[in-house]
Amino acid sequence: MLTISSTAQWLRLSACVVMVTTGCATQQSRDAPEVAYGAARFNLGTTPTAGEMSHYFAYPADGRGLPPGSGTYAQGESVYRTKCLACHGDKLQGTPTGDRLIGGRGTLVNNSATKPPVKTIESYWPYATTIFDYVKRAMPFNAPGSLTDDEVYAVVAYVLGEANIVGKNELIDSKTLPRVQMPNHNGFLPDDPRPDVHATNY
Repeated sequence: MLTISSTAQWLRLSACVVMVTTGCATQQSRDAPEVAYGAARFNLGTTPTAGEMSHYFAYPADGRGLPPGSGTYAQGESVYRTKCLACHGDKLQGTPTGDRLIGGRGTLVNNSATKPPVKTIESYWPYATTIFDYVKRAMPFNAPGSLTDDEVYAVVAYVLGEANIVGKNELIDSKTLPRVQMPNHNGFLPDDPRPDVHATNY
């Protein structure tokens, strides 16, 4: 039968054993050499090919990285009739399947509840390069990414021409597209009240 005194002695002895064991383990771990993994090669995966990398892209507003190629309004109309009309309509007016693409200028800001904003490429999008990026990435709906770069430039030329943003005789390519001034270009630049962002002397 254990007494209070013997129980206390047993607990003290157990604590000493734990401390000694922990100390030994810590000392052994400190003595063990460290393995450097930083320069190790694990041989995981493969180097992507140029074809695989071509599926990953993002074109900023200034058009950096836009691919070679070009397109005209007439060429774009042909591509649109074949690959876009079913969803976006014969007048780019939209359908239950696809969005309206043109019109709506001046509808984004108004004080009438009976006149909801009409968000289209013409009225809403601030940069023409974004149109190229989106069409190349996501259109047509049933085969995204299947259009060639020339077809994308051509479709963009057609949409911009129908929206009266560019002339219908203008060639659209990596040089001319970033220079297109969209109607809502300044719609995403609110006045910033913070004085530090407008400071010129630091």
